Amino acid sequence: MTSAPNDPRPVTPNDQRATAPHDSRPMAPDPLEPAAPPATSGTTIRQDVVAKQKAQFGGMKFGTAFFGWLTATGAAVLLTALVAGAGAAVGLGNEADPAQTADAAAENASTVGLIGAIALAVVVFVSYFCGGYVAGRMARFSGAKQGIAVWLWALIVAVVLAIVAAIAGSQFNVLANLNSFPRIPVQEGDLALGSILTAVAIAIVSLGGAMLGGLAGMRFHHRVDKVGLGK
Repeated sequence: MTSAPNDPRPVTPNDQRATAPHDSRPMAPDPLEPAAPPATSGTTIRQDVVAKQKAQFGGMKFGTAFFGWLTATGAAVLLTALVAGAGAAVGLGNEADPAQTADAAAENASTVGLIGAIALAVVVFVSYFCGGYVAGRMARFSGAKQGIAVWLWALIVAVVLAIVAAIAGSQFNVLANLNSFPRIPVQEGDLALGSILTAVAIAIVSLGGAMLGGLAGMRFHHRVDKVGLGK
């Protein structure tokens, strides 16, 4: 109902709304009203959380890698003892030490041969896989880097003990007495081509095993994140 032009009654707000033309255009959003957050899936949330955690706690952890190196050294000693005990079957006898194995291979290749080399490679690989797994499981992130850190610990300890043995005598070459890997030959008679090639091969195999072990150690935490934060 609208007021006539000659109607003395005042125009009310209801009359104004009734006479106002209808606008079908959508209302513009209020700039002061906060926008609704975008919808995110469970995968996006998990990726964001893990990315923030990795940025904060990722990287190479030498503290955890030290315990990985201890694990690798202990596993090497145990597995070497098993190989030495089964020497008659694998052709190594009591010479599970890398330098002694290389010398025996040069003197009697038919006795040691390919089986002894494979057994030695398996011992080194499994030992450092265990060490890398422990470091990767403890550090949670950057599993390959934790494996490299385990390998660096082994290299640093081998260099330090080799220097000590060269200065104080071979009786201080602890790694040689333990048949642990890797170690650096410090006697002139040990610097044969076979020993050098064996040491290089051991270094490569141990590095690969440690890196793969570190990556495997991270998988447990990935499963935990999937359960807690969604797939």
